[in-house]
Amino acid sequence: MTRKLGWFLGAGLLVAVALAGVVSNFASSHPDGLESVIHQGCELNEDGEIIGGECVAQRAQDHELADSPFADYGLAGVDNAVLGTAVSGVLGVLVTFAVGAGVFWLVRRRGRNGATAGALDSGSAAGSG
Repeated sequence: MTRKLGWFLGAGLLVAVALAGVVSNFASSHPDGLESVIHQGCELNEDGEIIGGECVAQRAQDHELADSPFADYGLAGVDNAVLGTAVSGVLGVLVTFAVGAGVFWLVRRRGRNGATAGALDSGSAAGSG
């Protein structure tokens, strides 16, 4: 990896971590478009709970991972919602970066040993004939 690429990736990672850790706490607490649509036809109380009518949301069930450590944009065991959102965002960015870097590393190593070597052999055979 060149030095410029390293600086570029480092700066990108730093910006992503800062956005996930800081800006994520300023996201709107109002329902998004999909959530608004699934509540159409239902009456909701102040807490957002369905108290009447008919809508798609009445058939909704908890996700299989609803009890996971990162459920609901927070971190299980952290009572401070702002801190939980920030930490889960930062950890999410770091895990995603690590998985992506691992995949690129594997693809790069495979390319050196597999496809690249075959391409060089066929190119030299074509040039010698």
